Amino acid sequence: MPFNATFAPVDPSCTRAAASAPETSPASAEGAGGPLPVLGRDVRVPLVTGGEVTYAALDYAASAPALQRVWDDVAAYAPYYGSVHRGAGHLSQLSTELFEDSRRTVAEFLGCREGDQVVFTRATTDSLNLLSAALPQGTKVFVFETEHHASLLPWRAHDVTYLDAPRSPEAAVATLESALHGAPAGPKLVCVTGASNVTGEVWPVRELARAAHRHGARLVLDAAQLAPHRPVSLAELEADWVALSGHKLYAPFGAGVLAGRADWLVQAEPYLAGGGASRRVARSADGGVEVEWHTTAARHEAGSPNVIGAYALAAACRALTEAGFDGLVAREEELLARLRAGLADVPQVRVLSLFGEGADQVGVVSFVVEGWNSSHFAAALSAEYGIGVRDGLFCAHPLLRTLLGREGDAPGECGAPEAAPGSPSSAGEAPTLNAVRVSFGAGTPDEHVDRFTAAVRELVRNGARWNYRTQEGRCVPEAPDPAAG
Repeated sequence: MPFNATFAPVDPSCTRAAASAPETSPASAEGAGGPLPVLGRDVRVPLVTGGEVTYAALDYAASAPALQRVWDDVAAYAPYYGSVHRGAGHLSQLSTELFEDSRRTVAEFLGCREGDQVVFTRATTDSLNLLSAALPQGTKVFVFETEHHASLLPWRAHDVTYLDAPRSPEAAVATLESALHGAPAGPKLVCVTGASNVTGEVWPVRELARAAHRHGARLVLDAAQLAPHRPVSLAELEADWVALSGHKLYAPFGAGVLAGRADWLVQAEPYLAGGGASRRVARSADGGVEVEWHTTAARHEAGSPNVIGAYALAAACRALTEAGFDGLVAREEELLARLRAGLADVPQVRVLSLFGEGADQVGVVSFVVEGWNSSHFAAALSAEYGIGVRDGLFCAHPLLRTLLGREGDAPGECGAPEAAPGSPSSAGEAPTLNAVRVSFGAGTPDEHVDRFTAAVRELVRNGARWNYRTQEGRCVPEAPDPAAG
């Protein structure tokens, strides 16, 4: 892919330049009406039963494969990158412009309003911890127990009200209204997910934002699962901030975003203290150091930024916009209908849901299988069918306890419990506290979903064809017996 490195000089403040971004190709025709090209689509993996098969990546909710278009854009830029901001060299100025242009691209993708800031971070977790550090003293935080740990845990230093899991979108709004109604005066923040990383169900973000604003609260949206599947606009959803991760948005690992209102961010101490965040540093009369911090997004981006990560994230935003969310959503809904129908044909499968049948949902489905430990089921899907899913508690332990309707000791980290057996649980044995999650997106071929549902039916009907054991808390295939040839 050619790279157009012709550009005009940047202005002295390094805040705006007229560089030309790398030349990019329009969305691939291969993606028109079908899956978008992603990395790894032709990777073949071995099966324990012999032979190999094209890998079916059905763990998009953890990390989506990077779009080929994004990878090509990054590869085109890589030979030209240099240190950003304040550099006089040609490549430094070019990289500065591409970095700031990426910020503008992300702002447009997220429907940012005039005055909103876009801060580049490492991921959603980093973004929400940044916002937590920026909250005014005395802020009261309201968060549903249904959140991913990235949006459940960062607020513990504040006065937090944890809200019970609602059983409908309307109940979510009513629960929040009730909690806010009796809250004392002062700064308040509501944190809510856009789409559940466990059930895929879409939350009523606009209605929750309006409820928050009626009671003088602000709302931050965890869009890590929503943004890869649906358009996200701060202006339309009326949210105050949005956080997301590039690695779930078809970009490589390492970059995320916190976008939204500037006032609390500007008033807070920098998230990290160091170069880039400071506008002026001088020795003070008492022998110390006086610092004047930036009031732009740079205030919370100390150190040399992840320019390639920011550029990759922006490239993913451009690629999804050009592909068109209408077509992407329609195709995903078709795949979701096929998946639901396939699982419905297996009576032993129980799909987990908060809001019940008919709820709006993105391509994320979690379930348990009667008589099976979920870690064993996921291991068999991988080893015998070449299908990659996820099992465990999905970094949402309180939500899984509610959905599974039982108590128990959750694992100390995301994953299957240590007690996971290497075979289906026997009659009367207490089931372990974990589930299986299948998730897909813009790069998923029809065949992967069909292979998955066929594999589920076959495993439930015939059982695993291989022996498995527990190793470091995971179910893994037993090594073949050399004597058996």
